[in-house]
Amino acid sequence: MKATTIKLEAELLRDLEASKPEDVSLSAYVRQVLRKDLLRQKLSRAALSYEKFLEDSPEEQSWLREWDAADLATAPKRTRR
Repeated sequence: MKATTIKLEAELLRDLEASKPEDVSLSAYVRQVLRKDLLRQKLSRAALSYEKFLEDSPEEQSWLREWDAADLATAPKRTRR
């Protein structure tokens, strides 16, 4: 694993130390925060890509409208064979 040192301003360091759980090291907490933010960014990009896909796919929009209109609360009626 490549190691690096990141310098933080005193106020940011105090805020991080104050916000982390007591049983988690500062390094582990910062890694967790960074991973969560990277995931948030990735999911945000995915949402934008999906919106673009829907804009460009009228057939998909039609299927979604059909799905939205479906009654998912009522059990389907059984048909006899």
